This record gives sequence, structure tokens and C-alpha cells, in this order.
Amino acid sequence: MSRRSGTCLRLCLVTFAVISALAVCGPALYWRFKKTLKLGPSKSSCPPCICDCPPPLSLVNIAPDCGSNDPDLKQEMEKQFLDLLTEELRLQETVAEEHSRHMNITFGEAKRVASQYQKEAEKCIAAIETCEEARERTEASLIRESKVTTVWEQRARQMGWEGE
Repeated sequence: MSRRSGTCLRLCLVTFAVISALAVCGPALYWRFKKTLKLGPSKSSCPPCICDCPPPLSLVNIAPDCGSNDPDLKQEMEKQFLDLLTEELRLQETVAEEHSRHMNITFGEAKRVASQYQKEAEKCIAAIETCEEARERTEASLIRESKVTTVWEQRARQMGWEGE
């Protein structure tokens, strides 16, 4: 039963994929074939239009020197240019200040995190030193106990103990 339902599911998925592809591509293909294949007579029967209209006039032809001789207009345009440059400089200064502020915050955060890591490293070093001291004490104690055990074993053998 599961093999049959798997086959049915695959068939449904393939059918869905084909229908989706046709829904997406169908309209574009329809219009392309409609333009290229003109079957039968055309529905519009009017002849092509014939116009004797002059070409449109260009703005350069209408007003070629628009304001070039006007000193007041030139002065106003220069003021606008200076205002634009001033605004651009202010914006760049603002961006630089924001960038500097962000960098200072990031640097402060990095210093704080580095300090935390340094404190943690110092704690780890102290713990390692403590463990190393305890290991050395334990090793010395083991050596002492081993010597005492050897002495007692020798005494026991002298008294007749044969050992295990």
C-alpha cells in the first residue's frame, strides 16, 4: 500500500509542477506565438497613417542661452552651488563624527572584554598553581609512604613473612 501511495504522491507532484510551469510561462508563450503566427486575415483593415508633421522642437533650439547673460542668475546659481558644497561637507563631517563615535564605543567594549579575559586568565593561572602545589605535595607524600612501606616490608621479611 505504501509503494502505491508513494507512486501516487510522485504523480501528483509531477502534475503540480507541470501545471505551475504552464501557469507561469503560459501567458508569455501565448502572446509570443500570437505575434509571430498571424493566421487568417487581420482584423484591422485601415491603411497605415501618413503624417506631414514637422519634427518636435528641442529646448536647446527654443532657448539656447537661457540665463547665460543674466548676472543675477549666475550669482544665484553660484550661491546654490556653494550651499550644496557646504551641506556636503557638513554631511561628511557628521558621518565622520558618527564613525569616530562608533569606533570609540567599539574600542571601549574591546578593552572591557580584554580586561575580563585577563581577569579570567589570572584566575586560571592561580588555580593551576594551586593544583600544581597540591600535586607536588601529594607526590612527596606518596614517595614518603612508599619508603615507609618498603621499610615495613623489609622488617616483615626479616621476621619470616614470605609475602604474597
